[in-house]
Amino acid sequence: MPLPTISTPTYELTLPSSERKIKFRPFLVKEEKILILAMESQDSKQIATAVKDVLKKCILTRGTKVEKLSTFDIEYLFLNIRGKSVGEDIEVMVTCPDDKKTQVPMSIHIDDIKVHKEKDHERDIKLDDTYTLRMKYPSLNEFIKNNFGAVENMNVDDTFDLISSCVDQVFSEEESWASEDCSKKELNDFIESLNSVQFKKVEKFFETMPKLTHTVKVINPNTKVESDITIEGLQNFFA
Repeated sequence: MPLPTISTPTYELTLPSSERKIKFRPFLVKEEKILILAMESQDSKQIATAVKDVLKKCILTRGTKVEKLSTFDIEYLFLNIRGKSVGEDIEVMVTCPDDKKTQVPMSIHIDDIKVHKEKDHERDIKLDDTYTLRMKYPSLNEFIKNNFGAVENMNVDDTFDLISSCVDQVFSEEESWASEDCSKKELNDFIESLNSVQFKKVEKFFETMPKLTHTVKVINPNTKVESDITIEGLQNFFA
């Protein structure tokens, strides 16, 4: 007689970027094992494959292409799937800002972590009186590199590759150029041809990009000073 099949609960959330509802299920033990082994390997390709596979298996809504989701949608999804899988309270260590050394453990409930959107964040960047640059959000691969890779090892070329990969199109009132019709070299050359003022506008797109954020109050047990600490990005919540 075969063993019974245990039903897996399903949950629903709303994607921050589009307000589209997505159904998902928690990690199964076999999938959590794949993630743990991938993290322990510290191999970026293995981590990328594991995260992609787990997300694709856990998202139940048909027609959802993980590769097409914005970075902050992926962060929000991954955080919620993890929460329903291993617990909705995340334990983090925060450093007290008054002495910059004392670490205090904090417990944060997943429902308290929101995607923060800056009011002045714009995808369309006016380069001059004629041309506008439309940006798109980093891909799943970039999300994995930034959250599970060695970000400190990124060099100038990596940074420019990231920027050019986020170009969606360039357009004027009469013409438009889609990024998929351009080579990587053409996109890099275009970014390098911008002047400093134009490039700062591109930098602002990344600086103000929506991200997971939560502010906590912490009291330094040594100095008794109370401070507000804002935790941002999945890498700081992921344990």
